[in-house]
Amino acid sequence: QLVESGGGLVQAGGSLRLSCAASGRTFSDYTMGWFRQSPVKDREFVTAISRSGYMTYYADSVKGRFTISRDNAKNTVYLQMNNLKPEDTAVYYCAGDRGPFVDPYVRRGSHYDYWGQGTQVTVSS
Repeated sequence: QLVESGGGLVQAGGSLRLSCAASGRTFSDYTMGWFRQSPVKDREFVTAISRSGYMTYYADSVKGRFTISRDNAKNTVYLQMNNLKPEDTAVYYCAGDRGPFVDPYVRRGSHYDYWGQGTQVTVSS
């Protein structure tokens, strides 16, 4: 099970930190990713992190503003979001996969086999 938290309402330029707590599986066996979906866009890839945490990928739209990290001892993956923009408004989902950490596969939602319920992030202008 994956449970996201940390979403909310923030003004443009502000920051939020999302968390995703995993249970029921061996967390360190999983590549972890964050995706987002808004009413006006299809689900899109945000970022992913390898099992060890040493490798990451980011969507161009968030590069330099968002940072993914994980703590395998706490079975948790984080998404630090800085300099938020109104276009970042979406429901954010974390997801896990046991497949290889290879670009472009980790950017595809179909690559992931378990998902959280999502947390809403709203950025006001």
